[in-house]
Amino acid sequence: MENIIVNIRNASIYQDKSLVLEKINFKLYRGEFTYLIGKTGSGKSSLLKTIYGALPLKEGKGEVVGFDLTSLNRRKLPKLRRKLGIVFQDFNLLSDRSAYDNLRFVLRATDWYSRKEMKARMEEVLREVALSGKGDKMPHELSGGEQQRLVIARALLNKPQLIIADEPTGNLDPETSDEILALLRRLAKNHNTAILFATHDYRVIERFPARVIRCRNKTLVVEEDYRVTY
Repeated sequence: MENIIVNIRNASIYQDKSLVLEKINFKLYRGEFTYLIGKTGSGKSSLLKTIYGALPLKEGKGEVVGFDLTSLNRRKLPKLRRKLGIVFQDFNLLSDRSAYDNLRFVLRATDWYSRKEMKARMEEVLREVALSGKGDKMPHELSGGEQQRLVIARALLNKPQLIIADEPTGNLDPETSDEILALLRRLAKNHNTAILFATHDYRVIERFPARVIRCRNKTLVVEEDYRVTY
């Protein structure tokens, strides 16, 4: 059981009072890379929001990195999110702060205090995403691919058990998209981190095959039931 990172059972997901997904069941395992696909409005974002606690789970059962989704509260939510990394399409970087300061902001918000330890961790994650030497750069001085690498570095800071990537290549050209995919796949392998990758880009699925979960007709369908191999 300790290898199960996400376990959703017979769950229904609502936006306000509107049913978005019903009777869904799926698991994600440690180190597993899985695609989440579906048309706009099919429920992908609602599912991701439920997993990271932005939407309450009102029906069914669900656990994410050891936390019961049905009993989340203001005290538990920050603890859950410290075990998650979230990568969005639009970067959400602080435009008036350097790469270092974007990372430092997250570390301070998650109870890091030692300047020496923070500096070492920032250098470590920048090195992992091939941004060594660019910590003093402002976001506008980085290319789109470099900005997304910085976002991934930010997501890695607290050594998450799960990375949720919501359309992370949506604003990138195909070559850069492939680089980001390869990076995330490598991180999943090297750190035994589960990655749930929501995308509309079927090209990347063909180039980097993995298990596919589709949101369709208000439920989840497993299209390819196999684990990614490296």
